[in-house]
This record gives sequence, C-alpha cells and structure tokens, in this order.
Amino acid sequence: MKTIFIVVACLLFASSAFSQEKKSPQWVQALIQRYENMPVANPALSISRCEYRGETVYYVPPQCCDIPSILFNEEGKEVCSPDGGEGGDGDGTCTDFFVERKNCEVLWKDPR
Repeated sequence: MKTIFIVVACLLFASSAFSQEKKSPQWVQALIQRYENMPVANPALSISRCEYRGETVYYVPPQCCDIPSILFNEEGKEVCSPDGGEGGDGDGTCTDFFVERKNCEVLWKDPR
C-alpha cells in the first residue's frame, strides 16, 4: 500500500511539472534558467503569469532598493515596469497594473 501511494505521488508531481512546462513559453523557461544561474536574490526571484488589458503577461517583481519590476508580453518583450525603481512607482507607463490584473499565478519562485 505504501509503495502504491509513493508511485501515485510521484506520477502526480511529474504530471504537474510537465504541464507547467507546457504552459510556459520557451522564453520563460530560458529566463528561469538564467535566474537559476545567478546568485541567490533576496527577496527570491519569481515569475507570475497574469491577464492584463486582455493579454497574457509575465510579471517579475522588483529586486531590492531601486531595481524596477519587469512586465513582459506573451512574446517575451518588456512592456513596462509596474513598480520598483528609484521612486517605487516603476516607469509610470502601466500604473493600473495592480488594479487591472486578473488571474495571476506564480509560475516559478527561486527555491534556493
């Protein structure tokens, strides 16, 4: 019985990891790989997928002090910086992101 439980748990975990990879575009996987090769950040780096202005976008929160966040479109192009930076308000071009975003889910968070 214990063996069956372990096998089922492993299959569920593998299935979850596989479906997560399929959901994310290749450029997101490459970005994750790049982040994993960088020194550990505090707070931990993460990538979330959201709906914003009728499109799928990917949000990377700001890192420390005056480093802005990055919002990417589905093709991997940087769209804007919703927050962070010197004044904490990003670049000012998508100030409605936190009000208008929907269905956000964390795709990856650095586990280190």
